[in-house]
Amino acid sequence: MGAGDHNDHNSDRRHKPSHDGRTSRVQPGEDLEEPMSVTVPEPRGTARPRPQNRTHYLYVAVVAAVGLGILVGLLFPDFAVELKPLGTAFVALIKMMIQPVIFCTIVIGVGSVRSAARVGKVGGLALAYFLAMSTVALAIGLLVGNVLHPGSGLHLTDEAASAGAAQAEGAGTTTDFLLGIVPTSLFSALTSGEVLETLLVALLVGFAVQAMGRTGEPILRGVGHVQRLVFRVLAMIMWAAPVGAFGAMAAVVGETGVDALKSLAVLMLGFYVTCALFVFVVLGTLLKVVTGVNVFSLFKYLGREFLLILSTSSSESALPRLIAKMEHAGVDKPTVGVVVPTGYSFNLDGTAIYLTMASLFIASALGDPLSIGEQISLLLFMMIASKGAAGVTGAGMATLAGGLSSHRPELLDGVGLIVGIDRFMSEARALTNFAGNSVATVLIAHWTGGLDRTRLDRVLVGEEPFDETTMLDEDEDHAAGVERAPESARA
Repeated sequence: MGAGDHNDHNSDRRHKPSHDGRTSRVQPGEDLEEPMSVTVPEPRGTARPRPQNRTHYLYVAVVAAVGLGILVGLLFPDFAVELKPLGTAFVALIKMMIQPVIFCTIVIGVGSVRSAARVGKVGGLALAYFLAMSTVALAIGLLVGNVLHPGSGLHLTDEAASAGAAQAEGAGTTTDFLLGIVPTSLFSALTSGEVLETLLVALLVGFAVQAMGRTGEPILRGVGHVQRLVFRVLAMIMWAAPVGAFGAMAAVVGETGVDALKSLAVLMLGFYVTCALFVFVVLGTLLKVVTGVNVFSLFKYLGREFLLILSTSSSESALPRLIAKMEHAGVDKPTVGVVVPTGYSFNLDGTAIYLTMASLFIASALGDPLSIGEQISLLLFMMIASKGAAGVTGAGMATLAGGLSSHRPELLDGVGLIVGIDRFMSEARALTNFAGNSVATVLIAHWTGGLDRTRLDRVLVGEEPFDETTMLDEDEDHAAGVERAPESARA
């Protein structure tokens, strides 16, 4: 057997758990000694039919809606502000689906692997990676903030001071965050709107089904059917994206206006450049060196998700699609189920950069710069306090206000200086957080043996298109109860 055949067979075995969880024929704990399902290889040279992509014009409409929203916001600001509920309603519809998606993905992923140690290895490595990347993001933010001194020359008005004080009311303590992980009841975790509650309950249910062995298979099949239903509903909701994008963009431009953008352009541009350096230099280099994957190819594959985040200013609006796309790209279900939801609460690279630069900006603007020791202690506090707020627009500002209130109360009023541009800062935070979580998923899957590299390469070059209609990999072979032929049989 040649080296290429050996790699193909290893890739097929490694991808097996994900494959089972992705279809209605869930077979958790399948022993290798048992008879395998019938495999029907496709004739050599036969091209697999690509699913029709009928959603292309949907995302063209989203781009047009964003442009129209900006135009309306500039020309008719008062009217544009009244359109804000359109964007709010669309984001609410997406968030409505997040907890069912996470629950189904984790239960199927954890329940279909034989060893609990596999899930523990993925989770432990993910948390270690998240801590390391957050530290790097904080360091980069500190470096750029101390070089630019973006707040110099600004003056605090009474109106801005009152706005800053109001933001502190939304911040909670670290104890509140830890206690908030435990839901009121087992079922309330699916309706509370808290991602970490869902993550905890889904892991418990997944481990319980795993311990049940063969008797847990009907439960996994039932969850698999629910997952298909959830993704169908999500695909229907996405058709409202142009309306939501138009309303959200028009409202923010109408509220902010051009004057606020001009006065705080240094902070905005500095923050955008810092996020870009972190994503393309730090994350891009790490991804290329470790896996050989080009970060631009990965981001091109996730282009529609980036557009959705840009128009809604919430990274959580793309969470269900990231889960579906990572599974489609060859990352197994246990890795996707653990890394993606956990990353949305603990891998907040964009938020870390924002908190760093915003704190230095406010201190400089008020003429009371932070010492290096104060910078480090304040930002470590904020990094912990910000967990769990990734998908909430404006939550970063509440965390900023809460941190300043506890460490340097005299700087709290300065938060009002950036209220006007927080929406644009929030977009960059969300895009950076999403980019960091997508790269983290591929890296951790590579390190833990949960990545089908052959399939990932085919997906990134467009040979395995993502099915926008169902967001699940259910080709005709699976529908007929026949497993897909291995890559080596189709080569």
